Amino acid sequence: MIDYMTEAYERELHRELLILDQSFTEWKEGKIGSGELSLRIHQYDRGPSRDLFERYNCSPKDLNVAYAIVTGILNADEVPAELLEILSGSIAFFQSMKERDELKMPGER
Repeated sequence: MIDYMTEAYERELHRELLILDQSFTEWKEGKIGSGELSLRIHQYDRGPSRDLFERYNCSPKDLNVAYAIVTGILNADEVPAELLEILSGSIAFFQSMKERDELKMPGER
């Protein structure tokens, strides 16, 4: 299970780092100043970086993997059937939250 959780974390972190990378590109092109870049780095560190670190290091692994499946971070066909069976209750929980529009989706702030 840890391999799937690690992959989900990597994918989410990659998404957020691409956003931050765009800020560096804007800075290099002179579109934003150093102060604005510094602010964006600070916001990244206090926001997405911290949120992902806490989610993937302080929450149960099974819940992280189930969340990743329901939100599309991981595709269900990437996960062995045995693991999907083990996670079926958690997947159903997150799916019901998603259907009620109560589930925070990846990248939502």
